[in-house]
Amino acid sequence: MDLHHLRCFVAAAEELHFGRAAQRLDMLPSALGRFIRLLEEDLGTRLMTRTTRSVALTDDGAVLLKEARALLAQADALAGQFRMRGRKRTAIVRVGAIDSAAAGLLPRLLHDFRQRRPDVTVQLVEDKTVRLLPRLLSGRLDLAFVRPPERPDKRLEFLFLLHETAVVAVADRHPLSQRKRVTIADLENEPLIVPERRSRPHSHDLTMKLFAEAGCEARVAQIADEKQTIVNLVSAGLGVAIVPRWTSRMATRGVRFIRLAASDMNKLPLAAAFTRGTRDPVRDDVLAMLKADLPRYAREA
Repeated sequence: MDLHHLRCFVAAAEELHFGRAAQRLDMLPSALGRFIRLLEEDLGTRLMTRTTRSVALTDDGAVLLKEARALLAQADALAGQFRMRGRKRTAIVRVGAIDSAAAGLLPRLLHDFRQRRPDVTVQLVEDKTVRLLPRLLSGRLDLAFVRPPERPDKRLEFLFLLHETAVVAVADRHPLSQRKRVTIADLENEPLIVPERRSRPHSHDLTMKLFAEAGCEARVAQIADEKQTIVNLVSAGLGVAIVPRWTSRMATRGVRFIRLAASDMNKLPLAAAFTRGTRDPVRDDVLAMLKADLPRYAREA
């Protein structure tokens, strides 16, 4: 049996929905289904019954789910032990971050951490939340700064940190570019550039909810996932975008970032995620320093 195939089976068995399981593993539903079929062929038994409307475990599937969870936990624990042995010799902390955290919070946090622990090497990975969380679960990351998911995995712990303030990115030649503040009503007839909901649900939903709250229609003109790409499209005059304030620190010519009128919805949550029930002295040092200095970091969000 392939451990990756087992992880696919466990995700599908826990979700009982191939789309949600595939999203959890950051893969296509068709690939997930293929891996589970390979596992069934390898074991010579049906593990799931699937229709267009439902997924259910067979008796053999229920037995395998229990055993597979234990086997994967043992494999992850073994890998973790050896990674920890190596890290004790090299003092490395592996940190993942979404783009706005990598541009905003992390430079300040890691600067402060280096002052306290110059002996530690920080390995930083920037990616989307949906790709960072599986890396935490597999032991490839020690800590990640993410948007808290709608349905958090119980194996992970999420420490809410702060809300990032949203601003409006417009081209510097746009009629609104000289304003100090804009409202959603000012943007009602503007073409919007938003991320795809599947990969960035918080950022996508923020724009939609702000327009709904104001009783306005959101005119989505362009879908783009990466913040730098979104800001570049704004610079090219293809639309405006609602983005985290830290995005303004990205070096992009021809774009102005304008305050958005206050709203209870005008916030994007940021959380620190790590594996529940584990101890890691270096990671815990980062978290302790973060908690102690959080008010200062939050003021700049």
